[in-house]
This record gives sequence, C-alpha cells and structure tokens, in this order.
Amino acid sequence: MSEIITRRGKIIEDPPFLRSAARWLFNKVQAAWLWLPVRIWLGYRWIDASLNKIDNPAWVSTGEALKGFWANAVSIPEGGRPPIAFDWYRNVIQWLLDTGSYTWFGKLIAYGEMLLGVALILGAFTGIAAFFGGFMNWNFMMAGSASINPMMLLVSFGLILAWKVAGQIGVDRFLLPLVGVPWQWELPSGESELQPGELAGASD
Repeated sequence: MSEIITRRGKIIEDPPFLRSAARWLFNKVQAAWLWLPVRIWLGYRWIDASLNKIDNPAWVSTGEALKGFWANAVSIPEGGRPPIAFDWYRNVIQWLLDTGSYTWFGKLIAYGEMLLGVALILGAFTGIAAFFGGFMNWNFMMAGSASINPMMLLVSFGLILAWKVAGQIGVDRFLLPLVGVPWQWELPSGESELQPGELAGASD
C-alpha cells in the first residue's frame, strides 16, 4: 500500500494550502527569488568560515587546530557530559586522531568550505553543495559544536528540497538543462536498459 487510507476508504492527503505552497516553493522558477538571499547568506557563512581557516597555518599546514578540536571532542570529563554523545562517532574521531588524519583533513575542511560557499553564491549545483554543506554541519554538531550549525543545517535542508529552482538565478539556470539529472539520462542509440533480474553480459 502506497497511501494511507482511513477506515472509510478515503485517502489521507495534505491540506490544499500545504500542497500549493510546497509546489510553488520547490518547483516554480519564480521561487528562485525567495531562495536567492537564503542561498547567498549560506554561501557567505561558508566563505567566511573558510577564510578564517585558510589564513591559519594550524588548519592548512600542520592541522593542529583540527587536532585540538578532535581531541576536545573525544574527551570524557569525570562526572560531566562528553561533547560526543554517541560512542561509535567518538571511535571514528579517535581513529582519525590516531592515524594523524588531521594533517590533511584540515586542508579538506578549509578549502571545502570555500568551494561550498562559492558554489552556493554562484548557484552552481546548488542542491549538491547544500547537501555536502549540511553534512559538514551535521558532523560539527555530532562533535559537540553547535554554534550556528543548526541554522545552517536547516537552511541546507530547504535548499536541498528546492534544488531545481534555488539556483535558477545563477549558474544552475544553464547547468541543469545542459547536464540534466542521472535518473533521466538517455542511453546511446542502439542500447537498451537492462530489465530487472538481468545482468550485463549474461547468457543462457
């Protein structure tokens, strides 16, 4: 069953105003004007965060800044609440510390934040940029750093849902029609899609 049906056989649907608002926000090109300031704000926040790291050798050279952040995150104070609430995530961060991954991970974060910010401001692959930005926000929060991350994550969710229109006042206006999306790519002429249960090159 793909729908929720009441005992009287009626399909439970969203309120009409909610359906109309969602359709307009996430599908209508006119909504791009609403998403533009949101997108620019989020992009600015990422660029600002990256500049503070790129200018700091402790981030992009030695990685000591990230090492300190991770070390604080995995610490378990006596009688207090640890920054990381989940043991599995603490183990991941501890493994990154033990392997010295902060020496290259610091660069990845610093320059990755810059790329995300530029992509969001330009409106280039907005949904993808928002997804990776939200993933970074989630990781910062999982490591015990709240700050502005919850708000940025919430904005990223909105941009992900509005991926078709959020970058229309930007490069996505040209990129999306040019590149398309993977689930609508056409196979070269003469080739056919595999049917369920078939394997490429399989023979009887």
